[in-house]
Amino acid sequence: MARKKKTKKKSKLKRLLITLLILIVLFLVLCFITPPDTDNGITADGEIKGLELPRPIDGEQIITHTGYTLSYNEEYELPSYVAYELTKAEVLGGEDREDNFRADNSVRTGSASLDDYRGSGYDRGHMAPAADFKWSAEAMSDTFYLSNMCPQDPSFNRGIWADLEAVVRTMAYDNESVYVVTGPVLTDGPYETIGENKVAVPKRFYKVVLDYTNPDIKAIGFVLPNENSDKSLQSFAMTVDEVEEITGLDFYPALPDEEEAVIESEMSTADWNFTAFMPTGETADPSELDYVAPSSSLKDKVLNTAISVFVDIKGEVFDMLGIREIAETIGLI
Repeated sequence: MARKKKTKKKSKLKRLLITLLILIVLFLVLCFITPPDTDNGITADGEIKGLELPRPIDGEQIITHTGYTLSYNEEYELPSYVAYELTKAEVLGGEDREDNFRADNSVRTGSASLDDYRGSGYDRGHMAPAADFKWSAEAMSDTFYLSNMCPQDPSFNRGIWADLEAVVRTMAYDNESVYVVTGPVLTDGPYETIGENKVAVPKRFYKVVLDYTNPDIKAIGFVLPNENSDKSLQSFAMTVDEVEEITGLDFYPALPDEEEAVIESEMSTADWNFTAFMPTGETADPSELDYVAPSSSLKDKVLNTAISVFVDIKGEVFDMLGIREIAETIGLI
């Protein structure tokens, strides 16, 4: 009877191993025969995937929260950039602001903490502003991660910076959709720091905005000092190329090269409405506000299934090979 059970167990293990092998082979085949999702970043319906994302920065962790993506700079404990698409429907969202400032556990090296800002004299300044994410309670909450914050002079954060954020909402409303990238300028140190984690206090902040809706495709950039200002927002406007030169970042690399060169080298304040956004009586279509996380490709699903199968059977594999004790010692099971 014991022999029969042992034979049955080996038979089951053999079937599982064969299943795992088939899944791995299928994954490898898909890697070679599955066509890419995009052609130069352009999807089948003509849209550009990840258009808001700058070129990745070496050594920085990319983190995605509901509705926005950031690149975390561990040296300065700040986001190098925060990027997102903002649509007309989203600026009409109705969620109320509920302050929920907290550290971001998604940051592998640890983000700034609440204690870092306490008593510093600086505001926890949003890069992706909460008011841009009133379309979802989860999205609104996610803007309060400290990975989305930078120390800002209170008169700046509540003054001209808030004015610029409100103008960007008007830009989104007028143009149906804009692609926004914002963050601190981190090329002009050394910096004052705050807190035990030595969070850098930026001297300047940037924001770039792309309207990629035909027929009037255009872009504009801003760089503002971290201080109170009575100047007009138009006086801080510049081309995206100029912001790239100041920040060292590469914005909108998913654009076709020739188009990117033209869009980023030109700017006219007359093309944009600089009126601060005021919610109207119009309400958003709820179907346009649902955030959908990027779906996994078939290759990812096959690989994940293979990993799952392996996790389920690895103990039996180690038993069969007679190395369970060794595997447990080195932490494989």
